[in-house]
Amino acid sequence: MTVNELHHKFPAAADYLTQIFLIERDYREVSNLRLSERLGVSKPAVSQSVKRLVKLGLAKQESYGGIQLTEEGRRIAREVLERHYLLEHVLVDMLGYPWEKSDREAKDLQVIISDELKAHLDQKLGHPRTCPHGNPFPGAEREQELINAPRLIQALVGSRVELLRITEEGEEIEGLLDFCFRHQLTPGSRLLIHARNSEGLEVSINREPTTFFIPLEYAQHFCYRDIAAS
Repeated sequence: MTVNELHHKFPAAADYLTQIFLIERDYREVSNLRLSERLGVSKPAVSQSVKRLVKLGLAKQESYGGIQLTEEGRRIAREVLERHYLLEHVLVDMLGYPWEKSDREAKDLQVIISDELKAHLDQKLGHPRTCPHGNPFPGAEREQELINAPRLIQALVGSRVELLRITEEGEEIEGLLDFCFRHQLTPGSRLLIHARNSEGLEVSINREPTTFFIPLEYAQHFCYRDIAAS
C-alpha cells in the first residue's frame, strides 16, 4: 500500500503512524496516553484509530499494552517522515519560507506528493539526512547519535554547548519554534550556560554579550553536545 492509497482509506493514518514511530524512537514505549497527548486527541479516539491500524495490518497492540508498528506500518511511517523532512527543506531552503512555520505546512503536503516527486526532491536537495530542525531521517548514519543526545535541561552551568536538534515533540509545543527563531536557536547554534533556576536556563548565544532565558519547558526539547571551552 502506498502513502497516497492509505491516505484515501484512512486520512489520519499518516499522523498516527509517524507519531507512533517518533515516540518509540525517542522513548521506546508507546502508550495510548502518550499518543493521545502527542496528537491532541482523546484516549477513546486513539483507541479506535489504533484498532483501525491493527485491522489494516499496520500496528499491533495487546490488551492494555504498548503500541507497536508492524513491518508494513514502520515502512509507511518512515516514508511519510522522509516526505515531511524533504518538504521542509523545499520550503525553507528553496522557497525561503519561514523556518519556524515549515513544519505545519509540510504536514499538509506530505501525504499528497507522489513517490516520483519525492525521489526528485531528494536528489535535487542533495540527499539531506536531517530536517531543518535537526531531526534525523529514519536510518540516517547519525540517527542514534542525534536521538540519544542529552537534552539542554541537563547542561551544566558554565558549559559551552552546540545545539543539535529540536525534538519533534518540541516542534508541536505552541510558541516553541517562534521562540527559537527570535533567539536564533537552530541546529549549530552555540550556547554558554550562565545560570540555572527552577524556571529555566540563562544563556548567551554564539558569544554575544547579551543573555536571555530559556524556560525549562523548552530546554527539555533541545538536544546538544558539549564543545571545548575554546
